[in-house]
Amino acid sequence: MRVTRSRWRTAAGLVLTGVMLFPVYWMVNVSFTREQDMRRSPPSLLPLDGTLDGYRSVLDQQLPYLGVSVIVGLGTVALTLLVATPAGYALGKLHPRGGGLLSFLLLIAQMIPGIIMAMGFYAVFLNVGVLNTIPGLIVADSTLAVPFAVLIFTAFMSGIPEELLQAARVDGAGALRTFWSVVLPVSRNSVITVSLFAFLWAWSDFVFASTLDQGGAHQPITLGIYHYIGNNNQQWNAIMATAVIASIPAAVLLVIAQRYVAAGVTSGAVKH
Repeated sequence: MRVTRSRWRTAAGLVLTGVMLFPVYWMVNVSFTREQDMRRSPPSLLPLDGTLDGYRSVLDQQLPYLGVSVIVGLGTVALTLLVATPAGYALGKLHPRGGGLLSFLLLIAQMIPGIIMAMGFYAVFLNVGVLNTIPGLIVADSTLAVPFAVLIFTAFMSGIPEELLQAARVDGAGALRTFWSVVLPVSRNSVITVSLFAFLWAWSDFVFASTLDQGGAHQPITLGIYHYIGNNNQQWNAIMATAVIASIPAAVLLVIAQRYVAAGVTSGAVKH
């Protein structure tokens, strides 16, 4: 009975996995499909008469957008870590006055819709002259990542043994040296987790990009894909080819960092 139940669960898991992965398969399939075959009925499940025109369009037109997305993603990671690591250390270990209120406000900040934040940023960036710029996008995208990052770092760093920090102080290390030489190396899993999520949020952002950088000379890949879509012209194989290429960095990062992410997200959930 248990063996039969286990087989049914395995079969159900495989079916659900197939259903969830089918859009990814169809994206790859359409990326190789010729324009004249796009409206074939019934559609072809395999690109038997495939073409690389979509991928040629990516190489000819989309590489600058990909480069901008990489720069924005890495800049968002750097700014997020710069702000969130000391904030998480302060909330987790130094226990400043009002720390509980600040943690609550960070939770509230994650519930604010992105479009509302985008409109606020638009007015501010227009006045300070950073509209349609890469630094402006980095700052905007960081506002999504910083609250999450601070909470992750707070949970992780609060679990660092106090004896470890006391030993550093006995050796003559000040607060900054202790943070840099002891706390950060120990917090590797949480740093990788925050870096991954910050990069992915910036990589997939469309709301901030379309609001704050739509008319700029340097636009991310989300806007690059959007440029293929018009009222009378929709280059679906180029759209899907761009989506496939844009998905590769995220997939590779997730595979490489998955064990660090699991440890970083769950750390601090259980008190030792």
